[in-house]
Amino acid sequence: MSTVENATPAPTVARRMPVFPSRTVTLGTIGSLLILVSALGAGAILAQDPLIGQGPFSWIRYGHGRILATLVLYTGFALVVWAWVLLGRHVLAGRVGARPVLIASACWTIPMLFAPPVFSRDAYLYIAYGTLPLHGYDPYSVGPGVLDVDPVVDNVDSFWQATPAPYGPLFILLAKGVMSVTGTNMIASVILMKLGLVIGVALIVWAMPGLVRHLGGRLPVALWLAVAGPMTVVHLVGGPHNDVLMVGFLAVGTVLVLDRKHVLGMVVLTLAVAVKATAVVALPFLVWVWAGHLTSTRWRNFTRACACSVGIFVVTFAAATVVSGVDLGWITALDAPTAIVNWLSAPTGAGEILHGLVGVFVDLPKMWFVTILRIAGGILLVWVLVRQWWFARDGGPDAVRRAAIALFAFAILSPATLPWYLVWGFVLAAALRWERRQLAVLVTFAVFLVLTYSPAGDDLLYNWLFMTLAAGVSVLAGLSLLRRDPLNLFPTREPLLSGGPSVER
Repeated sequence: MSTVENATPAPTVARRMPVFPSRTVTLGTIGSLLILVSALGAGAILAQDPLIGQGPFSWIRYGHGRILATLVLYTGFALVVWAWVLLGRHVLAGRVGARPVLIASACWTIPMLFAPPVFSRDAYLYIAYGTLPLHGYDPYSVGPGVLDVDPVVDNVDSFWQATPAPYGPLFILLAKGVMSVTGTNMIASVILMKLGLVIGVALIVWAMPGLVRHLGGRLPVALWLAVAGPMTVVHLVGGPHNDVLMVGFLAVGTVLVLDRKHVLGMVVLTLAVAVKATAVVALPFLVWVWAGHLTSTRWRNFTRACACSVGIFVVTFAAATVVSGVDLGWITALDAPTAIVNWLSAPTGAGEILHGLVGVFVDLPKMWFVTILRIAGGILLVWVLVRQWWFARDGGPDAVRRAAIALFAFAILSPATLPWYLVWGFVLAAALRWERRQLAVLVTFAVFLVLTYSPAGDDLLYNWLFMTLAAGVSVLAGLSLLRRDPLNLFPTREPLLSGGPSVER
């Protein structure tokens, strides 16, 4: 870190002079390119790859070659994180604005569009769900296993082979459109799927200035968190995950409602639900925002806003369903993720801990404990959602802040939690005003959540040695946002940034 960018900070006036952090952007771009190349061997590669599967470079996928590719991929990820932290230092010191953050985000994201899926195999599941209706199957009634299309079925994890699609009609339409163009060309399908989903990132970029204007944050900080971070660059785009499209519509719809464009805002919010049902959690909070803009009594305003919102939702969702050529069968498949058992879900983790403690004395099935704690978690979740919704009754930006809390609670207290679920509320929360030490905590969690899965998309949550190392690296990344020398290797250096309030707008 001995670059000019990391030299001892000059007085405040000099530090706030606009600069373009070219070395930081280059560092992250090199990391992203390393991920692109190494993912050919260490990522979630195809079962039968026509590109290099049998060619002279196939060694990268086996034995020592795969180990080397994995090490290179983690090195690339470390460079992306390092560059992100350095960029965060510039942003918090007031040296760069929104434009350099967007340029950095683009440079780091573009290689991810053309890389094999990393840290997830969901792309292949999306492709299978898009293939089902093209072969006359209802994706809400059957799983990918019924297909007689080897390149598609072979790449779907056995865990999901018999699971119908739990996604909304708009996403099925996107997946079907991708497969109608690419056929069984899996490489082209993955790339086109990523290009379709990255629209969500563009929507977030468009919405963020409005969110910041209403919620009181700083645009460079919000973009640095929501667009340039590893959860977006590596997980949502590199994965990819359709959550990015959902939160993109969610962000745009929220801004439109805040800007008093209520009808259009509710239409866009309904499109978010038509991608993934989770977005419906935010809708009741936005009803309060609409009601707060009306001029009658509170409950009359609420009744009008609620009636209009329900009408808009029904019409828009019905139109999306008809255009997509499906029905409402996906609602019955919404519990599919509950088959996932991991400790990222607070109730599931608590159940596993309780089972471990009781297991010292008596041997009982683990699912008994997990199920009971999940029920308790569901009750707690309902209480949190209702409480936050009621406290949001004055509308305005506070209702949006509470919607972000509700989405975060929904991710944590649901029976199953996957790392990228945490972005549901985070995109809205990024536009809030953050303190520097809070940002360091966010950096820690953002890095750790990516590392909970292997580059090939395997769950590492129960590899305790690796999780310990991942936690240590993540804490180091968070501390590095505040100190140039978090390990105190050079004790004469002072902290780069002190704790306390975020930089003034």
